[in-house]
Amino acid sequence: MNGTLKVLETRRSCRNFKPDMVGDEDLKAIIRAGTYAATGMGKQSPIIIAVTDKKLRDEISEENRKIGGWQEGFDPFYGAPVILIVLAKRDVPTHIYDGSLVMGNLMNAAESLGVASIWIHRAREEFDSDFGKDILKKLGIDEDYEGIGHCALGYAAEKPREAAPRKENYVYYI
Repeated sequence: MNGTLKVLETRRSCRNFKPDMVGDEDLKAIIRAGTYAATGMGKQSPIIIAVTDKKLRDEISEENRKIGGWQEGFDPFYGAPVILIVLAKRDVPTHIYDGSLVMGNLMNAAESLGVASIWIHRAREEFDSDFGKDILKKLGIDEDYEGIGHCALGYAAEKPREAAPRKENYVYYI
């Protein structure tokens, strides 16, 4: 089977990560793949914030936990040591689609390199709040971006489950 098709069929979301940091070369390759996602009219509306600093990672996790309404101590990133946050310019009509394609590229590139991933939501709420706006301000980003998602990355602590069978009537041919 073609390597790309195999990655697309075997990638699964990871909910139990080892604490080991993703290698720098692999992380850069994953991020680069995200920058090659298709975007509406080639506008490249998304940006990626790569968080490898444990203190900031934990602060983002706590903010995400609060937004999600989970009990104190729960980590919505499942212990992943890296968070790639995808945001996209709110004034671009295709920004949500553009950012979603970046997320897909990130997750599939990670899988191709043996790095596990999961898409975690609530980035919009985080970056619409003062908490997220402060992060953007510290990075010198002053344009209006909407949070699309978090791609949590790391090495899986357990083997992924098999894919569920595909549903009936998934595809209709004309």
